[in-house]
Amino acid sequence: MIPSERSHLFASAVTHPGMTGKNNEDRYAVSAFRLEDTANTPSVFAMIADGVGGHQAGEIAAEIAVNTISHMVAISDGAKPQETLDDAIAKAGREVLAQSSKNHEQQGMGSTCVCAWVIGERLYTATVGDSRIYLLRGEKIQQISVDHTWIQEALEHGVIQPEQARNHPRSHIINRYLGSQSPAIADFRLRLSPDESKEQAIANQGLQLLPGDQLLLCSDGLSDLVEDQEILDALQNKTLSKALSALVELANQRGGHDNITILTLKVPTPNTAPITEIEQINSVQKTAFPWLIFAIISIAVVLVIILGATAFWFFGRGNGTPTPTLLPEIQIPATYTVAPDEIQPSGTPLPSETPFSETLTPWPTNPPDS
Repeated sequence: MIPSERSHLFASAVTHPGMTGKNNEDRYAVSAFRLEDTANTPSVFAMIADGVGGHQAGEIAAEIAVNTISHMVAISDGAKPQETLDDAIAKAGREVLAQSSKNHEQQGMGSTCVCAWVIGERLYTATVGDSRIYLLRGEKIQQISVDHTWIQEALEHGVIQPEQARNHPRSHIINRYLGSQSPAIADFRLRLSPDESKEQAIANQGLQLLPGDQLLLCSDGLSDLVEDQEILDALQNKTLSKALSALVELANQRGGHDNITILTLKVPTPNTAPITEIEQINSVQKTAFPWLIFAIISIAVVLVIILGATAFWFFGRGNGTPTPTLLPEIQIPATYTVAPDEIQPSGTPLPSETPFSETLTPWPTNPPDS
């Protein structure tokens, strides 16, 4: 695939270490591409990795996961997304295990991963662990991933009831993660109904996304403390940035026992202008607000007239020479900086002073050798 500096989806992300004082061991990445096909199909890949393990090992495992999987996706042609994700996740598991074997302090480290790959309008997902994907469509929110936890298995086998799950003492036990001795197996179930079989859920891969659909990926620092309906309410009633901040704050108010990371992808609606915030700001310098330019010029002219009249009043009747007064130059900033937590779809490439990185991530590191 060809790396792209523009995305056909709105993307936004936020991460917070929580309230326990521990390091933030979550990592996330968003990458935009174009397929090398006749349609030049747009593609967006997003993922979150939630590291586990002491001595800062969790964040190392999460970084390995993000770098390895994102790199494998980037060098693919996008023709077989499930196969690519399967290989990438398996390799990430091997890389984490190999690293933990080299360093005594990193032994036992691991990471979850949750991946959403949108090619054109088709969604492909893969998960390992308890990080989640939600689909928000219309007035509904639905978890479309399946947790790899003791709780989930207990629910499926009728050992406990749903109301017992949230505060159960085994709620944080995961039974699948990258870096385990057994090979990491990607879960391709994209569950649209709780009654679906495993085969039916896997068959949902390539789900057609609709205008206005929104995907929310999160680590368990959010989902353990915030109800699904509360997530939906926030995203429906607030702007995106305020909604994500409110969700983080809510999780922290309820204890913030873990790192909190949220990443959203939204399909634009037909009346949504495909322009990024940074481009919209830059366009102010050109033609976006002609009335503002006219107002500035008008004010400048009025100031010149007033100053001229004042100078004539004080100096025009005498023999002295008026002292010229220079109007302060009106400065328009040449560069605007957009907060890195929001990436929006673009009709033209984003302005950049640095070479494009194949992975748009707040923790830029070199991708591992393929």
